Amino acid sequence: MPQQPALAPDGARPVGAVPHPAEAPGSAAPGHPLDNPVRSALLGPHAGLAARNGAALRYPADVSPFVALPDRPDARAWRDLAALVEPGTVVGAVGSPDEVPADWELVHELPGVQLVGDAVRTGPDEEAVRLGPADVPEMLALVERTRPGPLLPRTVELGRYLGIRREGALVAMAGERLRPPGWTELSAVCTAESHRGQGLASRLVRAVAAGVRERGDTPFLHTAAVNTGAIRLYEELGFRQRRRVTFLTLRAPGGGPGK
Repeated sequence: MPQQPALAPDGARPVGAVPHPAEAPGSAAPGHPLDNPVRSALLGPHAGLAARNGAALRYPADVSPFVALPDRPDARAWRDLAALVEPGTVVGAVGSPDEVPADWELVHELPGVQLVGDAVRTGPDEEAVRLGPADVPEMLALVERTRPGPLLPRTVELGRYLGIRREGALVAMAGERLRPPGWTELSAVCTAESHRGQGLASRLVRAVAAGVRERGDTPFLHTAAVNTGAIRLYEELGFRQRRRVTFLTLRAPGGGPGK
């Protein structure tokens, strides 16, 4: 897949696509959890990782670049977010560029699609191995070469990651990222160029999705709208498109231009 921006999901919707009251982490939020998956995850299963200031939420900077705001955030919500991150910090968000205040720099926007796997075919893979903190350097190197989207030193803490090794080297992987209540996002799906065309990505997607199903969640994922090959692959595996999305890369106020 092509590199996604510092985020990696309706283009016309604001950052944080579903209204969420400013309630305690872990409490239920109205609307469909996938309409604002970052906020749903940070209020739900990933609440233990959430940093919060007023209406704004974010993951630790070395876990994920994602931040989240309520639906149609007002000026105060954006100020909450600016105070939650360091001046000039680049973060990822989901929403419409029209909602971004003038003091926030819109670094990049990427049209994408959200796919749900309620009918995806799953199954374990005998060659897949569990990846953990000790594998992070290899995982980061594989992501650097293949550009599936952001992976940071502690991203592995978000869920279960599986890989396939050949002659000891990590050549393919896939894992879990966002976890809105009842759902788990599949992410970091990538294969080294020298091992493409062997179906490794499909096998790992099915294996990770099998683990998601075992704990009672439904798999979903995001990808760039231009990545028609990946979309076709996911649809062949049983995923279906739910909606179009827009990924935003934003720079917080106060860091100076280009910083």
